[in-house]
Amino acid sequence: MGKVEQAGTSKPSEPVVYKVQVTTGKGLQSGTFDSISITLVGTNGESPKQLLNQVGTLRSVDEHEVPCDHDLGPILLIHLHKDPYSFFPESRWFCNKVQVTSPQGEVYRFPCYQWVEGYCTVSYREGTAKKPSDDTHPLETKHRCEELALRKTKFGWKDYIPGTPWCADIDTVISLEYNLQYSFPKTTAFFGRGSMAQLEAKMKGFLDKPYSWEKLEDIQKIFWFYKTPVSEYVFNHWKDDDFFGYQFLNGINPVMIQKCTKIPDNFPVTQEMVSGTLGESTNLKEELEKGTIFLVDYKILEDIPTIHVNGKQQYIAAPLCLLHQKPCGKILPLAIQLSQQPGPQSPIFLPTDEEWIWTLAKTWVRNSEFHTHEVISHLLRGHLMAEVFSVATLRHLPMCHPLYKLLIPHLRYSIHINGLARTFLVNQGGTFDQAIATGRKGLAVLLKKAMENLTYSVLCLPDDIEARGVGSLRNYYYRDDGLKLWGAIESFVSSMVTLYYKNDTAVQGDSELQAWIGEIFAKGFLSKQSSGIPSSIHTVPELTRFLTMAIFTCSAHHSAVNSGQFELGAFMPNLPSSMRKPPPQVKAPVTLQEFLDIIPEMNTTSTVLSVLWVLRNEDLDMIPLGQYPHEHFTEEEPQRLITVFQGHLAGITEGIEKRNKSIPLPYTYLYPPSIENSTTI
Repeated sequence: MGKVEQAGTSKPSEPVVYKVQVTTGKGLQSGTFDSISITLVGTNGESPKQLLNQVGTLRSVDEHEVPCDHDLGPILLIHLHKDPYSFFPESRWFCNKVQVTSPQGEVYRFPCYQWVEGYCTVSYREGTAKKPSDDTHPLETKHRCEELALRKTKFGWKDYIPGTPWCADIDTVISLEYNLQYSFPKTTAFFGRGSMAQLEAKMKGFLDKPYSWEKLEDIQKIFWFYKTPVSEYVFNHWKDDDFFGYQFLNGINPVMIQKCTKIPDNFPVTQEMVSGTLGESTNLKEELEKGTIFLVDYKILEDIPTIHVNGKQQYIAAPLCLLHQKPCGKILPLAIQLSQQPGPQSPIFLPTDEEWIWTLAKTWVRNSEFHTHEVISHLLRGHLMAEVFSVATLRHLPMCHPLYKLLIPHLRYSIHINGLARTFLVNQGGTFDQAIATGRKGLAVLLKKAMENLTYSVLCLPDDIEARGVGSLRNYYYRDDGLKLWGAIESFVSSMVTLYYKNDTAVQGDSELQAWIGEIFAKGFLSKQSSGIPSSIHTVPELTRFLTMAIFTCSAHHSAVNSGQFELGAFMPNLPSSMRKPPPQVKAPVTLQEFLDIIPEMNTTSTVLSVLWVLRNEDLDMIPLGQYPHEHFTEEEPQRLITVFQGHLAGITEGIEKRNKSIPLPYTYLYPPSIENSTTI
């Protein structure tokens, strides 16, 4: 960028001195031995290039003086120059922020929070959040245009699986821009956990045994030292009907259950079938009218192709499961049908059936839970959506934009974790091909079907709760905690939006915002009008709703469907990844050995549980919801609004802690201190 022409008729003749404070990140290897210099750019010109690290190192907080032969006027930009120093090799540098104090005492803040790599010059704008229409100087307009032009060359889209959301155009995470990669501690923890889990299973011999488990108790031995109170509870109660029902409310896939007001035509459950479970004091018709009957329908799994694992064909069912909430609050299964077509070869299984045939029917439902959870609730809604928001934000919102500042903490590491998933989980020969019935091919089919059903309303928790008719369902802690979190996020977002958008015209006139939402609609939702996702945003409430959905999806939703994977799946019969025989077509008695020959083998179980162990929540380098250690907003009012948001979350935390003391199995997956700001794992 060339010299800035002076504003006015003459420049001050008196020399002046600016004070510059540079803050380097505290993380490992954040400092650099390269030479770092700075140039200040104001409305009245530029300063000389000033060296900041005199001895070849730059760490922590450094203060310097930048002399100029005249006053530069309001400071608009800074240029940071990274050049070779002596014989030292090039080393990257993480710059947190720069603060410039003028001779008159005016303070200008420049948030960076980025790695600077190579020998280069990078420019940053003064930190006040501004929409395109807020820029008043040509330099500001030029800088934001150049920043976005550069970003669009660095961050592109790729159609990874046709018919599903597009992803970042990267081949491997190694080629990913360093600013988007895991930190060193995060990388170490991620691969360290995976290696240790694989090593333990390997040492115990489970990974080398494509055989049925000899007894159920042996499954606990895979990760003997990784037990939790919840995993122990699962082992002790996995066969209990009330725990089976409880997981539809507060397990890792609490988004499937819906109120049933009429028994589906393809699920011919009769009063005679369920009378023993309902009891003598009521009947099915009365309970339907009272709104205590609920349905979980896995029709989406119909006709999903399956693969061979350990040389054997695997199977998937598309069950229907009817449930009843008792006056005491427990929700119990009434009937299960393992296909969408009723008839003599598709019997309806009941709690009054023989023990292991009923257990097998429930296990088939839990297998369906595995597939719908991992592919739809977790991968599609939790991960792919986060990546869509991330790529669109990087391509269309410059760092000075208020929506970039609002969103970027909630997009941290999302592209990296998805790149890891495409490298190890859903790649050809990856975990899905090794141990999951759908394999990669079936995953692609299921994702496409899920995209056809994915709507804006499904992604907005209040709308989804209403559509499923579960507003009055008792002991639904996911709903209770989720709605409180949605409300806190919405209040925070609304305050931020109205701070920067005074009316609907300001929303409509923000070209960067409109390009951002347009690309999300096109690449994330494949331009499908039926999704209900807007292709443009016209009002302040519309913008508030969409941003609330995006932040909730990347934080709370992902936490709800991710946090409990290992502890609820560690005892594999509660969450089997595959079934080795077709669903039963008759109600013949089933032995324990036959049951063991249907659920996954030792090596398959070990492979899946090793992955679930890696994907559990990680405290290392974790930033909880509502915590913003990177101060992208420099003005007082947004900082005050952040404090208010944190207060709302603290109130929710206190309420959850109080409730959890009074229930036998505490629900913690939406506990604010445990919710990460973004989808990082």
